[in-house]
Amino acid sequence: MIPYICRKKVKSMICELERKDIEEFKTTNILPQTPFWGRVKKNQGFIPQGFELTISKNLLFSTASSSEKVVEDLLILIKYVNDDTCIAYVPYGPKLEPSFENQGLFLEYLSESIKPYLPSNCIFIRYDLIWENQWAVEEAYFDNSGNWLGPPPNQTQEFRMNFGTTNWNLQKSVQDNLPKNTFFLDLTLNEEDLLSNMRYNTRYNVKKANKKGIKVREYGIEHMDIWYKLYLDTATRHGIPLQNKEFFTTILKNQDNTKNGTTVKMLMADIDGKFLSSMFLVLTKKRGTYLYGASKSSKNNAMASYALQWESIRIAKAWGCTEYDMFGSAPNLSRKHPLHGVHVYKKGFGGDLFHRMGCWDYPYNKKLYDFYKLQEATN
Repeated sequence: MIPYICRKKVKSMICELERKDIEEFKTTNILPQTPFWGRVKKNQGFIPQGFELTISKNLLFSTASSSEKVVEDLLILIKYVNDDTCIAYVPYGPKLEPSFENQGLFLEYLSESIKPYLPSNCIFIRYDLIWENQWAVEEAYFDNSGNWLGPPPNQTQEFRMNFGTTNWNLQKSVQDNLPKNTFFLDLTLNEEDLLSNMRYNTRYNVKKANKKGIKVREYGIEHMDIWYKLYLDTATRHGIPLQNKEFFTTILKNQDNTKNGTTVKMLMADIDGKFLSSMFLVLTKKRGTYLYGASKSSKNNAMASYALQWESIRIAKAWGCTEYDMFGSAPNLSRKHPLHGVHVYKKGFGGDLFHRMGCWDYPYNKKLYDFYKLQEATN
C-alpha cells in the first residue's frame, strides 16, 4: 500500500475501482480496451478482468479540482507464467492521460489501488501506455531533418517518470508489446484531400492499381485458407514469427459487428481472381485500425497493397470514423530499423507520425520481477 506520508500528501486525491463485466464497457476508439479484445485474448490464454475506474481530476492535472471526478473503463489481462505466479497486463491503458508531470504519480496510485483486486501471486502490472511520448515533444530529441531520435536511456526515462512518487517503483519494460509508433490519418478530410496528402508515388500506385483492374472486396471466414496462405508467404519473406490459423479465425469470430461494438472486415485484393494481398480492418467507435496485412510475392503485389489500403481508408470513412490508425511503424526513417520498409509504405499515405510511451512496469514482488525481467532480456 502507499505509505502514510504519501496518503497524507495525496489525501484529497481519489482512485477507486469497481469490478465491471467487460461486456458492459462503454464504446471506445482504443481497440485493445474493448470487450472484443478481451474475448480474443481469453482464447489465447489470458484471463480478462474489467473495472470501472473513478479518480479525482487533480490526480491527472495538478491544477484541477479534487471535487471533479473522471470515470473510465479499464481492461486488465492476467497471464499465468507458471502454476505459482502470474502477471497483469493493461493493453493500451489506462485511457485517461495525465499531464507529463503527473504520469508517474497517477500510475503509482493506480497500481497500489488495484493491487488488492489482483491475484496475490501477481509479480507486477505492466501498462502499455498510449500516452504521447514525453521526449517526442522536445526538440533536443530530433535531428536536423526532423527525424525523431527516440527517447533517452531507460535510466533517464525512469528518473523523470518516478519524480514526485513515493515508492520510486516504475520501471521501463525490457520490451514493448503493442506498437509504440504509428501513423494517424484524419478521416474528416474529403477523399480528394486525402489523396492530395499522399506522396506522389503512393497516389500513383493507387490510381495505377485501379487501371490495372485490381479489385478489393470483403470476404468471410470461408476465405480464411486464402488469407493464411498469403500470411505464410509474408511471414516467411520477412522472418516474422508465425501465428497459427486459429489465431486469425478467433479475430473474426469474436467481433460484435455493431456500431456500438467492434467490427472486423477481412479485405482482399485480387486481379482476375488471383488473390495478391489481404488485410484485417477493425472499426471501433470513430477509429479504423489496420490490424494485420499479408501479401503474395509478385510484381503486382505492391499495387494491390496500395489499392487495399486506400479502399480500407474509404470504408472506415464511410463507416463514420474520424481517424485511421496504421498500427505500427518505425520511429523514424532510419534504414537500419527493421520496419523501415513498412514505415516508408505507411508514411506515403500522408498521416501524422505519433510516438507512444510504450510499456512500463510496476513490480509487486521485486525479486521475482528482476528474475522475470532477466528472462525477457535474454529471450
